[in-house]
Amino acid sequence: DHRPCILLTPLFAIHMVTPPTVRIIHSGHACNVEEERHTERVYTIREGETLELTCLVTGHPRPQIRWTKTAGSVSDRFQDSSVFNETLHIAKILRTQGGRYYCKAENGLGSPAIKSIRVDVYYLDDPVVTVHQSIGEAKEQFYYERTVFLRCVANSNPPVRYSWHRGREVLTQGSDKGVEIYEPFFTQGETKILKLKNLRPQDYANYSCIASVRNVCGIPDRSVIFRLTNKTASPSIKLLVEDPIVVNPGQTVSLVCITTGGEPPPVLTWVSTNDSLPQRSVVKGGTLTLPAITSDEAGVYSCVASNNVGNPAKKSTTIVVRALKKGRFWITPDPYHNDDNIQIGREVKISCQVEATPPEELTFSWLKNGRALRSSERMVITQTDPDISPGTTNLDIIDLKFTDFGTYTCVAALKGGGIPEISIDVNISSTTVPPSLTVPRGKSPLVAREGDTVELECLVSGKPKPIILWSRADKEAPMPDGNMQMESYDGVLRIINVSREMTGSYRCQTSQYNGFNVKPREAVVELIVQYPPTVEPVYTEKRQGLGRPVVMTCKVLRAHPSRVLRFEWLLSNRLLHAGAFDAQKDETEYTIRSLNRDGWGEYTCNVINEAGAGKCTFQVTGKAYPPEFYYDTYNPLWQNRPRVYGFKLQWTQMNPNAVDRIVAYRLGIRQLHPVIVDHPGELMTHNLTELIKPESYEVRLTPITRFGEGDSTIRIVTYSGECCIMYVCLKYSDHNHCHVFEEEPICMFTQDKNDDFDWTRHSAATRDTKYTPNTGPSGDRSGSKQGFYMYIETSRPRKEGDQARLVSPFFNVAPKNPYGITNPPAYCFGFFYHMYGKHIGTLNAFLKQKGQTTSEGPVWSLSGNQGNHWKQAKVSIHPTSSFQVVLEGIRGPGIEGDIAIDDVTLEEGECRDPPPKGISSQTVANTEPLSHVGGGK
Repeated sequence: DHRPCILLTPLFAIHMVTPPTVRIIHSGHACNVEEERHTERVYTIREGETLELTCLVTGHPRPQIRWTKTAGSVSDRFQDSSVFNETLHIAKILRTQGGRYYCKAENGLGSPAIKSIRVDVYYLDDPVVTVHQSIGEAKEQFYYERTVFLRCVANSNPPVRYSWHRGREVLTQGSDKGVEIYEPFFTQGETKILKLKNLRPQDYANYSCIASVRNVCGIPDRSVIFRLTNKTASPSIKLLVEDPIVVNPGQTVSLVCITTGGEPPPVLTWVSTNDSLPQRSVVKGGTLTLPAITSDEAGVYSCVASNNVGNPAKKSTTIVVRALKKGRFWITPDPYHNDDNIQIGREVKISCQVEATPPEELTFSWLKNGRALRSSERMVITQTDPDISPGTTNLDIIDLKFTDFGTYTCVAALKGGGIPEISIDVNISSTTVPPSLTVPRGKSPLVAREGDTVELECLVSGKPKPIILWSRADKEAPMPDGNMQMESYDGVLRIINVSREMTGSYRCQTSQYNGFNVKPREAVVELIVQYPPTVEPVYTEKRQGLGRPVVMTCKVLRAHPSRVLRFEWLLSNRLLHAGAFDAQKDETEYTIRSLNRDGWGEYTCNVINEAGAGKCTFQVTGKAYPPEFYYDTYNPLWQNRPRVYGFKLQWTQMNPNAVDRIVAYRLGIRQLHPVIVDHPGELMTHNLTELIKPESYEVRLTPITRFGEGDSTIRIVTYSGECCIMYVCLKYSDHNHCHVFEEEPICMFTQDKNDDFDWTRHSAATRDTKYTPNTGPSGDRSGSKQGFYMYIETSRPRKEGDQARLVSPFFNVAPKNPYGITNPPAYCFGFFYHMYGKHIGTLNAFLKQKGQTTSEGPVWSLSGNQGNHWKQAKVSIHPTSSFQVVLEGIRGPGIEGDIAIDDVTLEEGECRDPPPKGISSQTVANTEPLSHVGGGK
């Protein structure tokens, strides 16, 4: 590694208080960024790529930034942020994340500044072909027709274009009278249907549907093939099982599904009403196996067969897992006398309930003191209607006698056996009494600290003791387990890791279960959860220059108890100030009237109550904010000498007046393997030289103030080929050795995809011996037969008027004012041309600015035979935004019309005096701009 260190001294203007301005800049993997209509910006990106949008703001004091997104009626707030130059970064963007993104900046002066950009996510899924057929017969039984519809659908953005092929033949509307291609009205632009009328032998073939978005965003076409035969048919299946299937838990269940028809052979899948198949299930072909089945795995299971012909076939069966659970009882004293107690001579009813699957298999029996009990006039056993009260049996004891005291047992079983019985004992005696409920002394209100384990307690007496039901008494909120009620068999509600949200009143009440079926007894327990103060900001950085005031405010959002708050301010554990909170205020403030060097450091404010302390932390520093590099599309690199290259580094300082004046920048450079990065930023300039080809470099830029070094910013400088086209390089390059087209990739020039043919890279040394004579150059513009240049080949199949366009990379316009251009800069665009031959057409040069879909007329144009010489053209251009230059060759009336170009240059400033005119092929001649040029054949 070599790490040169350069100190750069900047100049800054004094910033007054100014309202915010905002603009959105982009990096990441955009396919295109267009300016539509007047204000709308549309950023198109391929699904799965990385979206990166940065909000670039001005304003003093520094504005706060917030990103929001709207999509239809949905509004997602991404983040509240007070970070300057906030970047929104979404890796592997999904189609659902398209929409309009807003950046809002406000600093309390004037109205907030808001800018937006629409993000369009492009994608193309594989197309799916489905086939439907209609069969109709006339009444006379002699006319028979079969019509088949092939429907092709692919999800995409932008809208997809479909094409149908039969084998290698392209099918179009009208190309075959037996074929119709149309879009159903209700899916206009989405679906293409191929209708085969009254099937003919030639209609049995391979059909392919190709879905295309015309290579938008580099998305390739996708296709699917369907083979139509005279056996093509929709699927049919059979389930080789009973319905329903009743099994015991622990059994292994196998469901077998077979196809009985369908061409192409259907694909079988299994689905369940429980959203997904059980984790342990095994699918092999058409067989679904559920090993050691549990009650949770009961439900409806369906076999679905699909072959994209007709509708999928579906057959279902229900699996019932036999079970008995949750046995309960209740005692009802004489209902006719409104008693709460059991009395001799009155009636008493014992009810018993269990949950059974399947319910129709449930049987009950009753025992008294262990002996079987049969229904009689005084002991009436009834099993209630399963539809009204499922799984319930009643024992009515009429005219209770002393001899009726004893233990009654309700026994529940399933008819098929294999499941253990449930027995419920109910004791009826003179000691059987209804419940009463009290809260122990000192147990309400109950005070706890957040995070403790607490026990709420209600004492229940009575025989038998009922289950206690707990619920929130003061709000419609769930209990800690998420249910509205919780059961307790001992009258205690235990809450682990209690939180502040659990503060409130809790109701305990007797249930009818396992006790008396009488009006519930109830009581209320108060729970108070204390917690330390919640404060803001938890951590913040205060950057300030020496001699200026610093105000720190710590605000209390919530605390319990809140009446006994006190505060203490510390600097590195040294107490600065302490006191009690004012009852009328929810914040405490500490002010440094004039910051000195001893005042830099970490300040903490502890806000304290009985439950603990909340802490605000302020890092007071004179550290400068990071600088921001300016870069847009390509790295502007240039050739300086054969083995080295240079780079024009540009940046702005983020928030320069927030701290002391920046006296210098430390520039560190570390050599790297080639890496390409793209981030936003802009303004000051430093030229890096002596960079060794073809190495890449990591550049670290660090601002320096009286405090010391500030936050650094890193960027990668990447070498991208022998190229002296970039305007920032020309003051350093040797124009006599500026060969733009010597190596691929032709200095980042590209061929226009919307023209008729391409420019060809060529050298005289490799020229085809059969080339057209009397046209084109015999060497590059320096006369070298080994040197390369670009030319248009006008031989067949080219015809008159065909256009070939060569497009430069984007060039940055780097204004002195980073937020707009008031005086457009001038550049001198130059190139060498060779227009020799009797059929020479036209050579045009265009200026294309970023955001424009079409360029205006040419800035330079020349037509007709100019002789067997290389000549130079120069024209001044005045772009107002990032721009490209386009060189267009138009084929003339015959094959002797080859136009060649070489050594394109772009220099800052207006074009200077042209070189003198000459006549030999080695002498450079000048061509004036468009307004002075005539043309002829």
